Amino acid sequence: MDIPLAVNGTLMRGLELNGNLVAAGARFVREATTAPQYRLWSIGDRHPAMIRVTEGGAAIAVEVWDVPAPGLAQVLLQEPRGLCIGKVRLADGQEALGVLGEPALCEGQLEITRWGGWRAYVAARAAKST
Repeated sequence: MDIPLAVNGTLMRGLELNGNLVAAGARFVREATTAPQYRLWSIGDRHPAMIRVTEGGAAIAVEVWDVPAPGLAQVLLQEPRGLCIGKVRLADGQEALGVLGEPALCEGQLEITRWGGWRAYVAARAAKST
């Protein structure tokens, strides 16, 4: 049985930890956005952390992957400290498991919600440095 997993950072296609999904036998399904209930932080400019909020949230770009049940734990155990699994509501009303950040992880970190996603934030950061 495959489990839909919404990823919002370095697990996405072409990024640093995407190989962890591929090695677990995951299959890319589609690009999507969350419901406008989330905020996003850059954790040391190495990876993002997304948290659901009750107000002031935005839609965040994600990718949905189908992950074989045995591979899900493998993927999550390879995620950076402070990231966890929870339910994520997508803009189309569907729910999927997703990678979220623990609130304590985001304390003192740069909030990047206004970029709408990790890829857009990384692109803006790269453009600023050139």
